[in-house]
Amino acid sequence: MKSKKRKYWNKLKNRYKLTIFNESTYEEVMHLRLSPLQVLTALSSLAVVLIILTIMLIAFTNLREFIPGYPSQQLRRQLTQNALRVDSLLNEVEKKDRFLRSIQMILRDEVLDTTHYMASSENVKINYDTTMLGVSQEEAGFREVMEREERYNLALGQVSFSDDDFYHFFSPLDGIVTNHFDEGTRHYGVDLVAKQNSNVLSVLDGVVIFTDWTIKTGYVIQVQHQGNLVSIYKHNSVLLKKQGDFVRAGEAIAVVGNTGEETTGPHLHFELWQGGKALNPETFIKFK
Repeated sequence: MKSKKRKYWNKLKNRYKLTIFNESTYEEVMHLRLSPLQVLTALSSLAVVLIILTIMLIAFTNLREFIPGYPSQQLRRQLTQNALRVDSLLNEVEKKDRFLRSIQMILRDEVLDTTHYMASSENVKINYDTTMLGVSQEEAGFREVMEREERYNLALGQVSFSDDDFYHFFSPLDGIVTNHFDEGTRHYGVDLVAKQNSNVLSVLDGVVIFTDWTIKTGYVIQVQHQGNLVSIYKHNSVLLKKQGDFVRAGEAIAVVGNTGEETTGPHLHFELWQGGKALNPETFIKFK
């Protein structure tokens, strides 16, 4: 058996002469001395080089798009764009669903469930009203009667609003102003950034005239004060008061948040209006 393998190996190494003659003169033009082993080695090397060149040509050129089953560049671009569109549509549908749920709850005169909009709502205290601490039963009953009678009395008495009253405003939030009042860009308020779950306070005594969730500004609450003055608080995560509630100056009415499309992070957008005219809050309130 070994002798047969040795003979076969010797045959592969045996050299053969390949001669090329001129057909007319029978003159030798050239000759080559090759062995079958050299021929096999040369053919194998050529095949490997051709395979490598073919793979590189397909991998680094557009020829790969002609391979059956391989997606074209245009198809991959369309798949990416469709994935982004589907993600945007899902976000819009979710916002619309939240808006419709809030409208349905308002129509049913139910309390808005804010557990879906604030992950840490368990740590938020809902009862911020401390005005009833240490109050006798007679005084509590008198307050309840007066607040019920004055619930929708937006004038809050016949006291006129003077410029001096501006200097007694409470700051709505212990935060830093990141965007100032600018009528030119239709930014009719100031943006205040503060710690998460910070309380939003009423700047003056007043009556809550609007509480709702909108697509652009999220949870919004508006308070009517004396002197035809209205304060507006936007992008809240939780509303602590409902429409018709009487609030004291410095009383918590909401929790700062990041709701609505027109927001880039947790902050409060605060506005002051009087007689249909926007006022610069920094003129009357000292912020950081």
